[in-house]
Amino acid sequence: MDVRIGLIFLLFLLSCNLSDREQKVYASPRGYDLKEPVRYRVRESMQEISGIELFPDEHKIMAINDEEGRIYQLDVLAKEPYPHFKFAKDGDYEDICHTDSGWFVLKSNGSLFQVHGLFTDSVYSDHHKMPKTGKKEFETTYYDSAHNGIVMICKNCEDDKRHGVTSAYRFDLATKTFDTTAVYKFNNQEIARLAGSDMRFFKPSAAAIHPIEKRLYIIASVNGLLVIADLQGHVQEAYNLKHRLFLQPEGLAFAPNGDMYISNEGGYDGTANILKFTYKTK
Repeated sequence: MDVRIGLIFLLFLLSCNLSDREQKVYASPRGYDLKEPVRYRVRESMQEISGIELFPDEHKIMAINDEEGRIYQLDVLAKEPYPHFKFAKDGDYEDICHTDSGWFVLKSNGSLFQVHGLFTDSVYSDHHKMPKTGKKEFETTYYDSAHNGIVMICKNCEDDKRHGVTSAYRFDLATKTFDTTAVYKFNNQEIARLAGSDMRFFKPSAAAIHPIEKRLYIIASVNGLLVIADLQGHVQEAYNLKHRLFLQPEGLAFAPNGDMYISNEGGYDGTANILKFTYKTK
């Protein structure tokens, strides 16, 4: 009888521990309410929407479909087909970045395509191949104007797995060359601690610098996280995202006033959309 009671008590403790691990806290960073977005549905052509960039204002959003070498110009209120511009052959394109040197699109293997003649009938691109060897996968870029470069964050790089980090690499816009070493590395355990999860690998899917806070906001679709760091890669905050609202977040952009836009792919069980979160300073 004592043995049976002991086993029951042990099973109870184990179930409590599992319940504690599975219980996630859903909070919002200061200035935002992640439970109350404005929702914009996108047309069927953009069900695989990936990277986004506001241009020239919040009414128009430049975006890519991650299966085509096309840039689309989305009007969130439009009922007509979106204008689009073919810059390269079909492939796995993951993010778009607007810089002082023009438009760039990231391919999943780390290559960058500099797009010329956008909004015209003569669009073409220059291909900049990342020299990093070994298995690598990228979904995230952002423009670092202070260093005149584009920063790309690994989603799945074999070097990182062994060390429990997630590396970021820079493309120098002045020389059109890639840095050979990481500019910084995120500590995956620190992110897991802040999020209250048992995450092993951090897999970013979008990032952008907040125009007012001057901090880096990062979305990780696989992890269901919004992570905030300084521009040197030191993680400061992490927030769990509810899957019901963030089905597959793949794009992130800010308006100059701090309003945050996050795009969700449609996937197999939903409709693609863009969520707007109003930034409140008080």
